[in-house]
Amino acid sequence: MTTISTRLTKKWMGLVAVFLLLGMIDRGANADDASDSSKAPDAALLHERVIHVFGAAADPISLQVTLYTPSGEGPFPLAVMNHGATGNEPPERQPRYHLTFAAYYFLSRGYAVAMPMMRGYAGSEGHLSAHGCDDVATGLDAARDIQAVIDYLKHQPFIDGSRIVVAGQSFGGWNALAVGTLKEPGVKGLVSFAGGMRASDCHHQDEALIQAAGTLGGRTSTPSIWFFGDNDSLFPPPVSRSMYEHYVAAGGPAELVAYGSFGNDSHNMLGSGAALPIWVPRVDAFLGRVGLPNTLVHAEYLPTSAPPPTHYAALDDAQALPYLNAKGPQGVAYYRKFLERPLPRALAIGTRGAGSAQGGFDPIAQALKLCGQTSSGCRLYVVDNDVVWTRPTPAPLPTHFGKLDDEEAVPYLSTEGRAGYRKFLSMPRPRAFAISPDGGWDAASLGEDPVAYVLAKCGQLHHQCRLYAVDGDVVW
Repeated sequence: MTTISTRLTKKWMGLVAVFLLLGMIDRGANADDASDSSKAPDAALLHERVIHVFGAAADPISLQVTLYTPSGEGPFPLAVMNHGATGNEPPERQPRYHLTFAAYYFLSRGYAVAMPMMRGYAGSEGHLSAHGCDDVATGLDAARDIQAVIDYLKHQPFIDGSRIVVAGQSFGGWNALAVGTLKEPGVKGLVSFAGGMRASDCHHQDEALIQAAGTLGGRTSTPSIWFFGDNDSLFPPPVSRSMYEHYVAAGGPAELVAYGSFGNDSHNMLGSGAALPIWVPRVDAFLGRVGLPNTLVHAEYLPTSAPPPTHYAALDDAQALPYLNAKGPQGVAYYRKFLERPLPRALAIGTRGAGSAQGGFDPIAQALKLCGQTSSGCRLYVVDNDVVWTRPTPAPLPTHFGKLDDEEAVPYLSTEGRAGYRKFLSMPRPRAFAISPDGGWDAASLGEDPVAYVLAKCGQLHHQCRLYAVDGDVVW
């Protein structure tokens, strides 16, 4: 009994070790995956199916796979997106990996997307095996299961098995690189987002990972692209760059995108919509180089694109706010609280209210929707750290003809007109002041389009009306 008990205890301890070090070390790797529906496009667009596929032939247990297909009948190129791990709870209690910007990206480019769960995770059977410091063996175990999923999907009529990309985040990124060593026909490229792993029963984890990267590089000819940030809590630059150097030195064709710091922890970069401008253009270029589709064909799968910055005002200039400034301290406080929110974020303003949103799938669309519930004329004011607000009717560029508060510099005006200009300077934004050579003038504030309004009103009684000041600038 003692011998049997000891064996069972050692086996259990081995499973715990795998969970602790393949899980805890990837803490937050699934930060982009949550049950919050605001993190996904319209569910009707995703055409989601949850299927079960047998894993590697040597131990064919059932793997849970989430499958998305874009609109149309196909056959579609295939993207296989692999998840990381988190140590917050045991693998079998972890959520199914299905809400991720990576999946939405590939759908937008016309791919079917498969997201298999590793052995023992969520609805997949079995468990991961411990291999000590042999990170190559651990990656290959997962890679053979991924290969089995690919082989199954290749036989489906809606999949084009000649055009496949394998991607992954954190531990899933490491497993994607391992797939490259299997020389699976049809796999044209590999995408690794902060890819790597650590084993709990290995006392020199960094060295083991770096050496294992060299081994994988020596066994593959499949091109890959790697994304690592400077403030990655799990794989800091000395580790990630050494991994990459060993990989390419051994012959692995790879591109490293070292994009600097991102948020509080770049390891979770993939979970933020604010990171899309960092990696989407680079992945597009990579897919093009390896002969895979890389153009936008389904815009509905990605968040609303931000308009370009207009530099209407400095980001922190609360006094420049159109409409909200009319609410006094309350409006200014609302804006300053918005600026404390993390990215991605958006603020929309209208004639009678505002709406703001942070995080989720599409904060721009959400902010506009919230604003529209209480106000008309809603337009974006800030997206992330950029002021993007534009007037319905464009105003001339500042001319600096005179100082804004110098009423004596305003041409044509009578005493009454100068009093009107002083009143204009106290009006909330948006605002406009127009003058004409015959001494006429008019001022307007708030409303959906004060620029157009003041020109029309002035023009009803006077000729050659032109704008003199708009908001905080002299434009005459």
